[in-house]
Amino acid sequence: MTSPLTNPRAERVRAVGQLAQRAARDRSGRMLVEGPQAVREAVRFAAARVRDLYVGSDALTRWREIIDEALAADLYVHPCDPEVLVRMSGDAQGILAVVDRAEATLADVLAAGTDGGGRDAEPADGPRLVVVCEALADPGNAGTIIRAADAAGADGVVLTAGSVDVTSPKVVRSSAGSVFHLPVVRGPGLAETVDALRGAGLTILAADGDGAVDVETTDLLSRPTAWVMGNEAHGISDDARGMADAVVSIPLRGHAESLNVAMAATVVLYASSRAHAGR
Repeated sequence: MTSPLTNPRAERVRAVGQLAQRAARDRSGRMLVEGPQAVREAVRFAAARVRDLYVGSDALTRWREIIDEALAADLYVHPCDPEVLVRMSGDAQGILAVVDRAEATLADVLAAGTDGGGRDAEPADGPRLVVVCEALADPGNAGTIIRAADAAGADGVVLTAGSVDVTSPKVVRSSAGSVFHLPVVRGPGLAETVDALRGAGLTILAADGDGAVDVETTDLLSRPTAWVMGNEAHGISDDARGMADAVVSIPLRGHAESLNVAMAATVVLYASSRAHAGR
């Protein structure tokens, strides 16, 4: 535990606040983690990458278990005046962390195989469930899809070239810390990604409202599967359709025109997870 930070104009405070910008993250190789849930998961699952914790006076008591775990891991914890935390982040909820970025690769996803059945799954021969986001633009959607993939027991998430930066504070916050639980790859091309996953034995399924295959009745889901989710505005591309083994739709029984991409990803990931578990 260090001495309190009281000067909102200090260079350290300015540097932390700049991590909200991609250029600063790229330059420093660090990312900003905001709020108790995401900070807790960073401390618990990625302690070796945590550089510093910054904690408001109220949070010293309110989030004491996080602070104790951080101190037990020999991490630096800096008490901060309220003005200091606000200057660093408007979404800290009393606690934030600076964490070294980790660049996952497709090879990490291919090596991360479980049986797709969740956190107690037995190891399997390669990945069983992966989600590929094609040119995903919204950080909230990206974080929610990462969280859903984690909850469904997926082996990894790939955000192809042109997608939002996975180290964006809003992505990290929306994932509720799931970015620290499974490989999240950013930047490869769609064709490269599909070739690697198909080479590992995964069936490539594209999710789209016009798909000819019904997610509720198809027998494809029992196979190792990579789901391709399209851009929020344009859906899956013609290239993705051409690469997919099948285009799968979710039935809409009410008056809704469509599902948000993060909602659709949650539905199809859990459909695969249930099929893999034999239910």
